Amino acid sequence: MTAQPRLLVSAPASGHGKTAIAVGLLAAYASRGLHPAGFKVGPDHTDAAYLGLAAGRPGRNLDLRLTGSQRIAPLFAHGAAGSRIAVIEGAMGLFDSLTGQPEIDGTAAVAATLRAPVVLVIDVASMGHSVAAVVHGFRMFDEMVHLGGVILNRVGSDRHEQLLRSALDDIGVPVFGAMRHGALPDVLPARALGPVPIAQLTGEAGRATQVLGEAVGRGVDLDRLLALAASAPEISAPAWSAAEAVGGALKDRPRPVIALAGGPGAAYSYAETVELLTAAGADVAVVDPLRDEKLPHGVRGLVVGAGLPESYASELSANRRLKAAVAELAERGLPIAAEGAGLTWLARDLDGLPMCGVIDASARTGEHIVAGYREATAAAPSLLAPPGARVTGYKQIRSVVTPRAGEVPAWTWSGGHPEGFVRRQLHASQLGLHWAGFPEIARRVVAAAAPRDSEERTAELNVRNIADADTADVVARP
Repeated sequence: MTAQPRLLVSAPASGHGKTAIAVGLLAAYASRGLHPAGFKVGPDHTDAAYLGLAAGRPGRNLDLRLTGSQRIAPLFAHGAAGSRIAVIEGAMGLFDSLTGQPEIDGTAAVAATLRAPVVLVIDVASMGHSVAAVVHGFRMFDEMVHLGGVILNRVGSDRHEQLLRSALDDIGVPVFGAMRHGALPDVLPARALGPVPIAQLTGEAGRATQVLGEAVGRGVDLDRLLALAASAPEISAPAWSAAEAVGGALKDRPRPVIALAGGPGAAYSYAETVELLTAAGADVAVVDPLRDEKLPHGVRGLVVGAGLPESYASELSANRRLKAAVAELAERGLPIAAEGAGLTWLARDLDGLPMCGVIDASARTGEHIVAGYREATAAAPSLLAPPGARVTGYKQIRSVVTPRAGEVPAWTWSGGHPEGFVRRQLHASQLGLHWAGFPEIARRVVAAAAPRDSEERTAELNVRNIADADTADVVARP
């Protein structure tokens, strides 16, 4: 049984301020020494990164489609362990869904699964007594969702606040805070930057969470919210374990070093990826595609998660030494798994800027973002999956890759063209997976990276020594 204090922050729709409120709550509770834990409903890497920065521990995603509903409560229990309050930020509106099936994968479904009290953030700038009708409708819409109260955002004046509180008091709904117009500053970095400000530990990102924490601390009754979170009932879910998920580390083999794309503040993969790789027997080292000029010492594999944004083509292209090192890794036949913009980084070029050249494809930035879940099937044996294996992934990309697939594609799906590239131990696709939903991937990647015998380890050492002795030659290679 898990008796974890928790609450879910949602809204009637996007744009009401729930992300800023959720980040601010975590920052405020962290400043009180409560060691909060932050979660994001859905596949969004960016919000999860900011929730993690505010909480002081990795932000995690709870996605019913990507991991399966049976793993939501265990993943939550794992991520919230040791915290005195967990704050879960919803996606879109409380009863909305990216697939149009909110009862299956929407925010309300996560709230019901975790039996988490919901706090509704409402932009009331143009609202009066009607706020009571809106809130009453949300409270009665789904009996499996417990609406614990509201936080009012963009309140105009003392009189406006009193009117709103009176209307909500009439229907018996608690008001946990009233943020005045402009009190919740627009300080979070642009979404086009993705989680990079977090990964790079920029001052801008840190200041944003601090400012939001101070603002929320002034406008919200943190003690009453903490009491609401503590009222959440126990849930019967054992905490998820990476070791159990992968079945333990590979035996009788040295631990290979696997590079994971990210920065000192966060990786571009879901938080469980590094835990699964470590449990499967790897030593994980972070490599920054924007700044690091070489791969970690002794590296035998590379994983690039879908959180790497597409908006850094110039920086990626300018890092010639790292591009050459990645190409060298591919030439040696060592495992490389790339998702989302990781595929375009491995391509010949993106918008005319030279990339790693590992994949014989060219990419350009399209006019529209393609976003949505995909039910995919492995087209052939690959680093990630055996042929015929079925997965659920998520795409949120703007770049158009030509050709869409190599001679051996990564995935096929109903009603669409094959996509991605498979060659030797390379698997590159614009489809992003949550490895907690498919933990066997980590074991496959580690097995492919592990040295098989002393001769292979000696050969690897010789190659590395040659490369270290003549870096200029490596960099000059196309």
